[in-house]
Amino acid sequence: MRYGIWAGAVAVSLLAGCASAQAPAATRVAEGFYAAVAAADGAVACAYLTPSAAESLADDGDCASALLDLKLTATPAPARTEIWGDEAQVKLGGDTLFLHRSGQGWRIRAAGCRPMGVRPYQCEIEG
Repeated sequence: MRYGIWAGAVAVSLLAGCASAQAPAATRVAEGFYAAVAAADGAVACAYLTPSAAESLADDGDCASALLDLKLTATPAPARTEIWGDEAQVKLGGDTLFLHRSGQGWRIRAAGCRPMGVRPYQCEIEG
């Protein structure tokens, strides 16, 4: 029985190590996205989005213009990143972003997200 507990603890530690190793990459994507938004470079900001998130913005015109029209802002602050397998949440200043990892690396699937108490986050960009 003790072996099972020890093996479980080792497995959890290994998974946590993998997740923490991915946190800097996810954080860099979130910071790069907001650097592009701050520079009013909608095309670069759109490149950080998942295809479905970019397409959701393109419904209102082109992704770059629609993204900049949202007037997203995030204050420069230390990011808090949590990883769950291929999903991540990055809290950066006053914004929360949700990311997905695919063969192309981390991409943003939701941004401009605000907590709504016990309900799901409300996001300006979703996809």
